[in-house]
Amino acid sequence: METGNVTTPFGRRPMTLALVRRQTALADIREGKTADKWKVFRDASAAMALLGIQSNSLAVLDALLSFYPSNELRQDAQLIVFPSNTQLALRAHGMAGATLRRHIAILVEAGLIVRKDSANGKRYARKDDAGQIESAFGFDLSPLLARSEELAAMAQQVMADRAAFRKAKENLTICRRDVRKLITAAMEEGADGDWTAVEDMYISLVRAIPRTPAPTDLATSLEGMQMLREEIVNRLETQGKSENISTNDAQFERHIQNSKPDSTIEFEPRSEREQGAKPNKNQTPGVERLKAFPLDLVLKACPSIGDYGPGGCIGSWRDLMSASVVARSMLGISPSAYQEACEAMGQENAAVAVACILERANFINSPGGYLRDLTRRTERGEFSLGPMLMALFKANTAGRLKVG
Repeated sequence: METGNVTTPFGRRPMTLALVRRQTALADIREGKTADKWKVFRDASAAMALLGIQSNSLAVLDALLSFYPSNELRQDAQLIVFPSNTQLALRAHGMAGATLRRHIAILVEAGLIVRKDSANGKRYARKDDAGQIESAFGFDLSPLLARSEELAAMAQQVMADRAAFRKAKENLTICRRDVRKLITAAMEEGADGDWTAVEDMYISLVRAIPRTPAPTDLATSLEGMQMLREEIVNRLETQGKSENISTNDAQFERHIQNSKPDSTIEFEPRSEREQGAKPNKNQTPGVERLKAFPLDLVLKACPSIGDYGPGGCIGSWRDLMSASVVARSMLGISPSAYQEACEAMGQENAAVAVACILERANFINSPGGYLRDLTRRTERGEFSLGPMLMALFKANTAGRLKVG
């Protein structure tokens, strides 16, 4: 096989440095290397999206390979085929001439074949006295042999990506089903908590899924749905434990009375009363107010609030609420506005609202006035944090994926 020779295209077709590099690379084919031409073709078919070729391009490549007499591509063999356009079109399922020429150009651009044009642009072979092909002009199939391992690796990657995509879709479908049924069960059986806000969160997640999602879209949606499912399960488990504890009030009271009043052990506040908020008249006494959103989701949607946490990080809801107080002061939100938000939303949700406002501070003229407006809308039942939080989550996640 002739290698290392650079030939320029016939006629008006331009010569490019990319074509030079592809032709000179053929000189690096390992001595004695072989490959099954149909195996290479199957790999190229699997990797067509990565190669930037189309199904008609594969039909032309299939036709070109059919003109090569052996099933084995060999480094020491003549790998040039020289069919006319008429013959090639017939084997390419009667493809039109213009379409045929366009897909030949696509195969050349993709680096799967190389043109070796004669002086007059005709395709033919010249034989020696012994009847062996001495030189040929047409399409060189050497790139398929040179890139056989690369094409196999690309095909394997495509198969792995497809399998991962199918698995992600299945996981998302199952997770969506779990979340939907858990929310429905909680609502129908009267479980304590703001399940309307949780449902709004679920609806926002579902609406964020594109009609034809990319792998990154699925990963983002699955992550958010899994965190929501985890929060729902934790909430229901916590409520179940609380109900079990309440069945033995006498023992619980004795435990409280026997506790040391000067104990230095500090627990994370779980109820509004423990956190210093005013009691909610509509809330049953002794029932803790449950957080509406997963903390991990809040931190991913509002990463800026982390800078205001103890030590520059947030590891608990206590940390988030402490950070929101600092951020409130920095944003110019008055203590009264923040207190009203805490009374209407609960301290955890008020902290989340401040984190959202901080994340969009550049677009809000009056953070204090904005929080008061959210508070009034919450009191009228016209506002839920879910859509706002999910919009920030989607925007920040998309930004991270784009940077990565």
